[in-house]
Amino acid sequence: MTTVDPEFARAEAREARRARLFSRITTADKWFQVLGLAWITPILRAGAGDNPKAQVKEIWRLLIVPILAIAVFIGLWATLAPTVQTSLGAIPGPAQVWDEAVALNQAAIETASEKRDFQDRVDARNQRFIDNGQPEKVKQIPYTGAPSYYAQIWTSIKTVFFGFLVASAVAIPVGIAAGLSATANAAVNPIIQIFKPVSPLAWLPIVTMIVSAVYTTNDGMFSKSFLVSAITVTLCSLWPTLINTSLGVASIDKDLISVSKVLKMGTWQKITQLVLPSALPLIFTGLRLSLGVGWMVLIAAEMLAQNPGLGKFVWDEFQNGSSSSLAKIMVAVFTIGIIGFLLDRVMFALQSLFTFSNNR
Repeated sequence: MTTVDPEFARAEAREARRARLFSRITTADKWFQVLGLAWITPILRAGAGDNPKAQVKEIWRLLIVPILAIAVFIGLWATLAPTVQTSLGAIPGPAQVWDEAVALNQAAIETASEKRDFQDRVDARNQRFIDNGQPEKVKQIPYTGAPSYYAQIWTSIKTVFFGFLVASAVAIPVGIAAGLSATANAAVNPIIQIFKPVSPLAWLPIVTMIVSAVYTTNDGMFSKSFLVSAITVTLCSLWPTLINTSLGVASIDKDLISVSKVLKMGTWQKITQLVLPSALPLIFTGLRLSLGVGWMVLIAAEMLAQNPGLGKFVWDEFQNGSSSSLAKIMVAVFTIGIIGFLLDRVMFALQSLFTFSNNR
């Protein structure tokens, strides 16, 4: 009969637990990368005892250096801003911009409260008519107050996703056709080369005139300003997806195409089972680029189309010309940048779920 050394068994159990912990950290690291939180991984590894010296170097590179860079940027901004004079006074520093962000948040809370009170009064009015036997006088009265900052953000997000989804619905099928057929590619390529460089400011008047002629009412699900902005986003953002889809489909291993012929696959079966799985990494790269382009285009489109989103907020503050306008515009600039980053992370998360690509 053999006896097991208790110390050996405990050491073996510790190593097994350590291996499981490192496996969980490695799994979690994929999502930290997606969320832009890659610096958490070396902290966890260092805490688990995995080569602390190497992990400290990673923490320095991934966390400390970016924090120092941001601190230097804020320091330079705070120092140099008062020295730059504009027609509205000196450039606001970080503290002034932060104060305006807090003020916008407070105003949004107050607007939401006013909107709820207004709706309660409308509901009470309608209930009185119902109780008095006058249902014909019941009606929904829309709130006509100025939208809050958060409502404008939400309008911009809805607009960009609407335009982006329409662009994707057009670009992906056309890109697949162009990738599978040299004739289709020859037909599509000149159109891409001509229209891809066109500025949204050139598209906007054309889109506005078409929408105004076809869409004669502002009632219903979409307003004219929303459609003008969304269609402009569509026209400017579909090209990266179309190009990358075509490239991804065209670069599929020719042996796979040969296999599909041997198996006598139909066109739809070939596209869904061979083409799309192989081309998805490049398709998602195109989608990420398209969403980024669409978000940039949207702000300019909203300024001119007067769609009540972030672009209109910036334009209104520019036209307002008050002492706080510049700080509010800078709040909007930071908001636009942060939302753009988050939109890219959302697309990268979807790419990570549906493909095996490691591109970031």
